[in-house]
Amino acid sequence: MKKRIFIAVQYLEIGGAERSLVEMLRAVDYERCDIDLFVYRHSGELMDKLPAKMNLQPEIPAYRSLTIPIKEAVAKGHWFVALGRLLAKWKAKRNERKLRSKESIVIFQYVANYTTPFLPSLKKFGRYDLAISYLTPHNIVRDKVEANEKWAWVHTDYSYVGVDVEAELPVWATYDRIATVSEDVAKSFIGIFPSLKEKIFVFENILSEKTVREQANLNQNASDLNDIQRFEGIKLCSVGRFSYAKAFDRAVEICRLLVDSGISLRWYLIGYGGDEPLIRQAIIRFGMEGHFIILGKKSNPYPYMAACDIYVQPSRYEGKAVTVREAQILCKPVVITAYNTAHSQLKDGIDGAIVPNGTEGAAKGLADFIHNKELQNSIINYLVKHHYGNEDEVEKLYSNI
Repeated sequence: MKKRIFIAVQYLEIGGAERSLVEMLRAVDYERCDIDLFVYRHSGELMDKLPAKMNLQPEIPAYRSLTIPIKEAVAKGHWFVALGRLLAKWKAKRNERKLRSKESIVIFQYVANYTTPFLPSLKKFGRYDLAISYLTPHNIVRDKVEANEKWAWVHTDYSYVGVDVEAELPVWATYDRIATVSEDVAKSFIGIFPSLKEKIFVFENILSEKTVREQANLNQNASDLNDIQRFEGIKLCSVGRFSYAKAFDRAVEICRLLVDSGISLRWYLIGYGGDEPLIRQAIIRFGMEGHFIILGKKSNPYPYMAACDIYVQPSRYEGKAVTVREAQILCKPVVITAYNTAHSQLKDGIDGAIVPNGTEGAAKGLADFIHNKELQNSIINYLVKHHYGNEDEVEKLYSNI
């Protein structure tokens, strides 16, 4: 008898975690299980990438109100959700200094604590063999879904971000298993929540080599892609959300240092997010208008990645960047900064390079890499001979229920 699996996620905008979820759903053997996907807000470029064999549950207005502007939630009559989100903002602000972190994710947990009691039950969908909460916070699957077993997912490096352990631990502790995207992410999570060690297992982000390569051959007539292909200098590429973690604001200064060293280059940035004004301000401040190019959101970033010479992940911290492995599938030399989980991402000097996680160190390391054509060619030759797809990771979905 086929297993019934429920998966919850906020939306399907372009992002590494969201893309890895879609790839997992595409890799599933639907002869072995039925999957119900519950998306709080039916929006995002990845919605139309969902496989036809899975079942997309209908949108529920109260859950949608968690992901829209608070004023809009009030206008639609979701007063308690709006009030809960305002209280969460106030509490997160009050605890900001205590957390001693440049980036805090506590607000997500506070929002969940204050709003989940007012959300309707999801028990009308029936009882599941397995229920998965794919992105933090995890209160909703815990409280609103009936299942024999429940899993929660960890996508980020918990040693870097600010968390309220007292608020989060009671939620994580109720889950039967906790999936992390790499061994290093598991270690950082256990460092914050040691009592949960026995629940942890690694479930890597799933990627299909076939999909990435096929997509890279599409949209070849796009004007901005043609501009990249015509440029004769060094072409760098980065993809991701415009957020503090991804450090694209810092990448502009790194670009300035590279240009000042005499390297002819353009650094192409694909993505979107709240830090876009900060990045654009940095471009003006460092005079990089002709060198650091924001291409914006692309539902298919692969032709742009393929058109560039080197893929760069300049992050301050990461879980395990999906885009790095996508670039490796496209046989692109990859350079990443030495964030805490970097060595679980690639083998330095073998299938990529790791440079210091600071502006000047990263700039020097990247400049050295640009000049080292022998190392670049060695990495490309290695990538050509090795596989970075891992659809068989989906077997963990069946074997653990």
